Amino acid sequence: MLKLNHKNLAVWEKSLKLIKEVYRLTAKLPKEEQYVLTSQLRRASISVASNIAEGSARKSVSERKRFYQISRSSSVEIDTQIEICKLLEYFIDNDLNDIDIELNNVFALLTAMINNTK
Repeated sequence: MLKLNHKNLAVWEKSLKLIKEVYRLTAKLPKEEQYVLTSQLRRASISVASNIAEGSARKSVSERKRFYQISRSSSVEIDTQIEICKLLEYFIDNDLNDIDIELNNVFALLTAMINNTK
């Protein structure tokens, strides 16, 4: 494995926890959601981590910020899809405690990174 800078970022580590939590939750979704909500949630969670990694490898400040913003947008996408799952009664609030914590942590750290990237 390569020793790259993004692996030292707390937000990247937390994004991996978010992926794990998304996969845990989506495994409980009905089979008919396999190609819709399950796929979309998993791809969005992977996008969060991938864009953090790609952004950290960029040389220019504007490019780094852009990838961090894309990553943060993917976290908002996850939040919306979780709300849809609640609306469809696939999950109750108690099912979502862990993902709420991870999602809020990632969002807050990305916001700080965007605001402080110089």
